[in-house]
Amino acid sequence: MSPLATPARPLRLETGVNSKRLDQLRVHMIGIGGCGMSGLAALLLRRGAAVSGTDRQPSADLSRLGDAGARVSTLQHADAIPPETELVVASAAIPPDHPERLAALQRGLPVIKYAELLGLIMKHYEGVAISGTHGKSTTTAWTAFVLRRAGLDPNFVVGATVGQLGGGSGVGDGPHFVVEACEYDRSFLNLSPRLAVVLNIEEDHLDCYRDLGQIVDAFAAFVRRVPPDGLVILNAESPGCRAIASHAAAPTEWFGDRPDADWRAVDADLVAGRYAFTAVHRSRPLGRVHLALSGRHNVDNALAVAAIATRLGVPWEQVAAGLGEFRGAQRRLELRGEVQGVRIVDDYGHHPTEIRATLLAARERFQPARLWCGFQPHQHSRTRFLLADFARSFSDADEVIVPEIYFVRDSERERELVSAADLVARIAEHGRSASHVADFSAIVDRLAREVRPGDVVLTMGAGNIWKVADELVRRLGGDL
Repeated sequence: MSPLATPARPLRLETGVNSKRLDQLRVHMIGIGGCGMSGLAALLLRRGAAVSGTDRQPSADLSRLGDAGARVSTLQHADAIPPETELVVASAAIPPDHPERLAALQRGLPVIKYAELLGLIMKHYEGVAISGTHGKSTTTAWTAFVLRRAGLDPNFVVGATVGQLGGGSGVGDGPHFVVEACEYDRSFLNLSPRLAVVLNIEEDHLDCYRDLGQIVDAFAAFVRRVPPDGLVILNAESPGCRAIASHAAAPTEWFGDRPDADWRAVDADLVAGRYAFTAVHRSRPLGRVHLALSGRHNVDNALAVAAIATRLGVPWEQVAAGLGEFRGAQRRLELRGEVQGVRIVDDYGHHPTEIRATLLAARERFQPARLWCGFQPHQHSRTRFLLADFARSFSDADEVIVPEIYFVRDSERERELVSAADLVARIAEHGRSASHVADFSAIVDRLAREVRPGDVVLTMGAGNIWKVADELVRRLGGDL
């Protein structure tokens, strides 16, 4: 089935207030342009729901939703909710005093979070939920791609745009609903999957968790939501995953480099900057896999996808083919252009572990003469809590340029406690060449002056640093 097609089976949405067929629902979404929200909005549209929504600023996702039939606006005020609205959905970033949220409550409309709606829809399917501090979007998209290629025709919502899937969400006739399960605000505890994956557990989102212990506790609660006849797939190399395994009522399978893992990659080699390996399941070699994605971390992600697909009945030959054909999600080591011998690459990485893995992957894939990294820190609180780890993360970069910290979800007080200049000073202490250049246009000016053939420029961050990559391609005379 086409990703834009709508299956015949209607779904009913039980909100606790009323029951409504999804194809008759009128829903308004606050923060509709966000990664997960835009994917869910597209799924609702394909299911026949009437969708409206607002976001703070225009974006490509907002335009796509408008083209697909949603009523979208960047004017966020009390009157933005259409009169016929029956349900309001808010992203996790929307504060309690947001004018649309307050207006909805005054009108007596049910207001639920994005993850709550995701969980309500999942109840109609065999849910596959992929969680972890890193790699969720790639692994979720990869899973949906392999299942679709194998003819299972899954429904899915990914927190990223994926060209090979036609976007960040899809509607199918299959029984599976594949979703990215985020731990922020404990959102994933709204889901009740039959199959759950935990890729890794590290410190992050310390604006809503006290410490790593609380994060581990949340993941433990997540795996407890899988029924005894389901399956939990865990990373054998993650101490956090080891800590939560006993909390699962369902059987567990493990992937990773440990000799006791159920899924392992052996004889891994770099081939033209990408990894090839032999997949082994419980000591039985299955065959050689050649990845189109870069980075050793994607070998582990591939093993997780293989474990999911095998559990769902996909033959190994189709699993291996799907693993090798998947080219990744948008903003995951994405080559934006090659101009005058300079390659410009963009990535969503915004955590120290992601930075290290992505810089190494860029070196392996592109073999640059010099590797420039334009890193935009995301959130002042994350930068402050993980400052020491961030400072150690740039060992594979030759030059690091840091603009202002992307301000989102934090208080003004938090903004005062750390700055981009603080991060630059700490990076320099570890022997890296780093500078603070606040303005994007000044960063592009500097790069346009100083880059030379053989260099790679990698922009990184969860904010809008991608604009630097695209403007540099244009400045050097290239086409996007």
